[in-house]
Amino acid sequence: MSRRTPPLADRLAALREAVEVAEDRLDVLEVGEARTLLAKAGAREALGDATVVALAGATGSGKSTLFNALSGSEVSKPGVRRPTTGVAHATVWGADDSPAHSADRLLDWLEVPRRHRHPPEPALDGLVLLDLPDHDSIKLEHRLEVDRLVQLVDVLVWVLDPEKYADAAVHERYLVPLAGHAGVLLVVLNQVDRLDPASARACLADLRALLDREGLAATPLLAVSARTGTGLGELRADLADRVAARRAATDRLTADVRATAAALSAHCAPGSADPAGGSGVGRQDREQVTAALAEAAGVPAVAAAVERSVRRSGTAATGWSLVRWTRKLRADPLDRLHLGGAKDSEQGDTVVARTSLPAAGAVQRAAVTGAVRQARAAAGEGLPQAWRDELRRTVEVSEERLADELDRAVAGTDLGPQRTPLWQRGVGGLQWLLMLVALAGALWLLALVALGLLQLDDVVPLPRVEGLPLPTLLLVGGLLAGALLALVARPFVRARARHRARRARLRLEAAVDVVAQQEVLAPMAEVREDHARFCAAVTRAGR
Repeated sequence: MSRRTPPLADRLAALREAVEVAEDRLDVLEVGEARTLLAKAGAREALGDATVVALAGATGSGKSTLFNALSGSEVSKPGVRRPTTGVAHATVWGADDSPAHSADRLLDWLEVPRRHRHPPEPALDGLVLLDLPDHDSIKLEHRLEVDRLVQLVDVLVWVLDPEKYADAAVHERYLVPLAGHAGVLLVVLNQVDRLDPASARACLADLRALLDREGLAATPLLAVSARTGTGLGELRADLADRVAARRAATDRLTADVRATAAALSAHCAPGSADPAGGSGVGRQDREQVTAALAEAAGVPAVAAAVERSVRRSGTAATGWSLVRWTRKLRADPLDRLHLGGAKDSEQGDTVVARTSLPAAGAVQRAAVTGAVRQARAAAGEGLPQAWRDELRRTVEVSEERLADELDRAVAGTDLGPQRTPLWQRGVGGLQWLLMLVALAGALWLLALVALGLLQLDDVVPLPRVEGLPLPTLLLVGGLLAGALLALVARPFVRARARHRARRARLRLEAAVDVVAQQEVLAPMAEVREDHARFCAAVTRAGR
């Protein structure tokens, strides 16, 4: 079963979608041409269903004579001096008061100044016939006018003559590019009266083979003599059929949309019309980007600062009472880096400040650049060059914000609870108890010293344990027990510090991964998604 051909409106809608997707993505000539075509389609559809047929050809091909023969009067004066036809002429078939065939607005849009009204003729009413300037004119403005109108008319009749029918300038510049417009193209071999029957047949056969090789096998070829009238009836009948069908403008626009879609498809990867084609960036590439960004953001330095901060607070809570107070003389490593985020007293919201982390060094920057470049290469694998260029521009714009976004992500990451755990509080309480025991022993000894000075040391008995004075045991035992307890607690403090550092590192890497997704990987995925949407729309427009 053959696939239903989409109507012109659907094709134009698909082409419009492709242009909208590519508008800020692709800097290629084809997008501008598609935009021009959409403007042309909108204007042409608003100007009615008249059929605009243009006669085009070289100097001396007899197209002006053919134009006059079809018009029934000498509207365009033929001549032999170059250039002959300098301005397009128009003949309009139909009654002056017929709204269906009112061609004034259409000719205004075509910018054709010279107009002739042909008496009503039912078979051709609605036909607007143009005689174009010579495509090989020595005047540039004439050639430019031909190129302009060739893009606007509904049906193009190319008039060739027996001497220059195989002219490469005609075929390469005009006919070959119109291979996709075979349905709105007609080739006429004029002046066949100058040939004998055998030569005419040979000339037609050669021209037919040439057109077939150029992809114009579906283009009709007629033999005509404007001077003698040979073939004019067949040509008029062909034009009458096209006028009666009222589809010439639609067919021309359809052919234009398909040709434009074919040009745009050069910027589509094979099989890229599937929107679920994936981002192109593998898991390993994503992990490398995150790891490089984490290194550049100072995640290892922050994790180390967390470990030192937790060890500092743990040592201050569980350390030997004689020296642990000295820990408080050193600034908290996290405070020096401005990490942790302050709390707003009224709203309770986290106020994220900038950190004091040092800027990434050359090695870290090189690692980020390499990881991003590798991910970009993976995302662009299989994409046409125009989309790879857009991928590079998109990622470069994202990289400009990376430093600030990474710093905010690190500064706003919750590094874990700051409260002292219960076991450390218990050890700290025990340290204070041991310190009180040692202090009691020290005060007792001081009291004994004072009594000795007063010759009263024999008045107060001195308790002993295993022959050692109890005050001495309290002092020395309290101090030694406190030092031993600090030594026992130290491995647990370090273990907790390492655990907190690992958890902080995981949280920081998660925050960095969010930045990597938002600033690097998501823009890459969006480019690929837009590429898939663009190609899907181009496919719908061109099928």
